[in-house]
Amino acid sequence: MRPAVVSIFVLLASVVLLTASPVGWSGAAYAQTAADDPESWDNEFCLDCHGIEGFDTETPSGEPRQIHISPDRFGQSVHGKRFCVECHKDVTELPHREFVDRKVSCVQCHRNLWDTAQREGRTEEFARLGEVVQQIDSYMSSVHARPNIEDQSRTNATCYDCHNAHYITPIEGEVGAMSRLGIPDICGKCHAEEAAAYFTSVHGKEVALNANTYAAVCIDCHTTHTIDSPAGDSIRLAITKNCGNCHDREFETYTGTYHGQVNTLGYAYTAKCFDCHGYHEIQRVDDPASTVHASNRLETCRKCHADATAGFVSFQPHGNTGDFESYPYMWIAAKFMILLLLGVFAFFWTHSALWFYREYKERKDGKNKPHVQTDLVPGMEGKYVRRWPLVWRIAHLLLALAVMTLVLTGTAVLYAETGWARAVMKVIGGPEVAAILHRIAAGTFIVLFFGHLGYFFVKLMRNWREFKFFGPHSLVPNLQDMRDAADMFKWFFGQGPRPVFDRYSYWEKFDYWAPFWGMAVIGISGAMMWFPAVTASVLPGWIFNVATIVHGEEAFLAAVFLFSVHFFNVHFRPDKFPQDIVMFTGVMPLEEFKHEHTLEYRRLVETGELENYLVDAPSAPMTKFSKILGATLILTGLTLLVLVLYGFSQHGVI
Repeated sequence: MRPAVVSIFVLLASVVLLTASPVGWSGAAYAQTAADDPESWDNEFCLDCHGIEGFDTETPSGEPRQIHISPDRFGQSVHGKRFCVECHKDVTELPHREFVDRKVSCVQCHRNLWDTAQREGRTEEFARLGEVVQQIDSYMSSVHARPNIEDQSRTNATCYDCHNAHYITPIEGEVGAMSRLGIPDICGKCHAEEAAAYFTSVHGKEVALNANTYAAVCIDCHTTHTIDSPAGDSIRLAITKNCGNCHDREFETYTGTYHGQVNTLGYAYTAKCFDCHGYHEIQRVDDPASTVHASNRLETCRKCHADATAGFVSFQPHGNTGDFESYPYMWIAAKFMILLLLGVFAFFWTHSALWFYREYKERKDGKNKPHVQTDLVPGMEGKYVRRWPLVWRIAHLLLALAVMTLVLTGTAVLYAETGWARAVMKVIGGPEVAAILHRIAAGTFIVLFFGHLGYFFVKLMRNWREFKFFGPHSLVPNLQDMRDAADMFKWFFGQGPRPVFDRYSYWEKFDYWAPFWGMAVIGISGAMMWFPAVTASVLPGWIFNVATIVHGEEAFLAAVFLFSVHFFNVHFRPDKFPQDIVMFTGVMPLEEFKHEHTLEYRRLVETGELENYLVDAPSAPMTKFSKILGATLILTGLTLLVLVLYGFSQHGVI
């Protein structure tokens, strides 16, 4: 209907109303007053014209534009009780001005209403309005609210470009749920290419063919009001998280992989859901057109891993340790690690608790305060025994630093969901920097490990005739160690005297051999993940799933054991508290040496070799430096212990 026709129609309608009105010309006066006073126009007044089916107007280009409003649909909308002129404030006369771009300020209107509700103390009554204002604030920072590149006076999309201006319904209601199905078409008005691809996907087919209101539509992935360019890290992370709103189990297992852990930390450079499954054209996994179908998976992996081999195909990005039938190797690895953790900590924490009880009780009873100080060789009071040469002290310090760096950078990824992990990554400079530090520390550990083995191999070759593998100078466990451990437990329970030890006690031997186990398990699994193409060229891809489990849980075991059991053995038991600095000074008091290594002391006295190991007390500066260094390392280790245990409590066993 053209503007001229509209004017004639309005005049004719007025005449009809006047002649039919029982109030005669007083009705004419009202009609004229209403026409002159837009604020008095109710919706029925507007719908007298706009409620006519097919009502339209002409655009400047001559094309017709529908301006018909369905009274019923408008009445069911959230704005059904609002007056038309509350939004269309530029409509001030009849007939309306021609060729005017009607602009409605949804943003300002809702903010004004919310300001009024706040002033009147009615925020609880209008809580939904408050939510809308929050959505508006989110919209204002979105890509839609920014000026259009071609026309800086316009936004990319305003409220009524997405929401039907007159038929807005709550998305939670039944009508709103059905309106979800129209969202892809609404978005497609601007994003036609993306909409076309979407309707070929499993999501789009569910919407178009099955009217499935639970199927994902544009806003489920891109969000509703905080939409931004998918090239930005924040929106890529948000989209990945949104996938988990529907695919919660798959998202949970994804976050257990290195890709997902980096994503959880807030960094977007590793593979996310859409990097593997595609964007708008996602298909079911068993569909030959799917990017993760068995025949296409290797090509998909090569988008990031250019040198990926066939072994990558059998990697399980959504494998879980609770499904033996589908992922038997992961199930076995996880259960083995659980048993190992339980066994190690049950024994050694019990050992430490009993040791503390017995040693504390004896010190309290005055039986051992601070150490046995009798029967020393005359003239040797105040002397120290050289225990560790400089090279081993330096190696121990480097090893401690390497291990602490490995624990910090590794568990920050393993427990990516914790706040401390994100803070650490931010300080370090991100997972990429953390990975470099982790590998430097790993390399240091490897050099120390093989350097240590090389040293002993050369020494053994020189003295292989005299060397005794189960002798007092050997760290190889023997039957006496088992007897000593049994006697130690008898002492714990007051059933026998404290056993005496030679150069190395059974717990020192365990502390020594534990890194060998750790090096084998953590080192090999870490190397597999460090060089994935090499690994996958000879092993199936599921080995990465197993390596991830073993690497992470063994790292937890090593960290907790070192910073609890080892620290207790060396620093925190009553005879040593608050710290032992022998590994930093290299020497220990003769009295302490006699108490801790009684058998070695006796042997050296009997052979007359003791004097060869005696030295003066370390200098005051050396002692002070050793205490500061030791305290720093201990506090660092305890801090790491707290962080790791907290992370474990939030994360648990993989």
